[in-house]
Parts: sequence; structure tokens; C-alpha cells
Amino acid sequence: MSEFVAHRTEDDAAFEGRRVPGLRAEFFRRAEGDRIASVGRYSLGDRELLLAWGYVDEEHCRHNAVRDAAGGWHPAADGCPEVELITNGQAVVGLAVRASTGDWVRALRN
Repeated sequence: MSEFVAHRTEDDAAFEGRRVPGLRAEFFRRAEGDRIASVGRYSLGDRELLLAWGYVDEEHCRHNAVRDAAGGWHPAADGCPEVELITNGQAVVGLAVRASTGDWVRALRN
């Protein structure tokens, strides 16, 4: 990440068209020849949840990695992460992200 430059940040970022209170999405970029590499870092409250990366000229993520409950990282996976909203009635209260191991990592807003 030290080679990337901050591009933009979204607080209470949206996922699948729904605002997720407490979800922070930070986007970083760097030039790689004639292409621009991009990394998205997503956290809920003070918990870093996942990274997704690729190139800005591609429609979807090339790879993603999910943070485990102990603070380490599950192995990277190809493509975009599988993410589900956690709701309480109509309110979005968190996210669940499937790691490359098949485990679901849940994060609830504080």
C-alpha cells in the first residue's frame, strides 16, 4: 500500500445500492505503465474487513483478501468478494464476507 496514493474515501459507503452505516471505503491508485492499478480497502467501524484490487479499466476486481477474526489475512482469491448485507428488519447493521477458505467473516457496526 505504501506505493499507492489515496484517491477517494466514502464514509457510510453503499453496497448493492444500500448505504451501510459505518462502512468506510478507501480507494488508492498507482500508475503501472499505461494502466492504473487500484486497491479498495473496506472497514466497518475500526475493523478492517477486506481488500479488493485490480485495474481501473476493468469492470470487476481481479483479486480480494478478507481479514480473519484474529487480525491476519485469509489467502487472496480471484475476482470480487462475495458479500452479504446483515440486516435487522430494514436496517443494515453489518456485512458478511466469504473468505477464500469458504468461511464467512461477519462484521457488525459498533
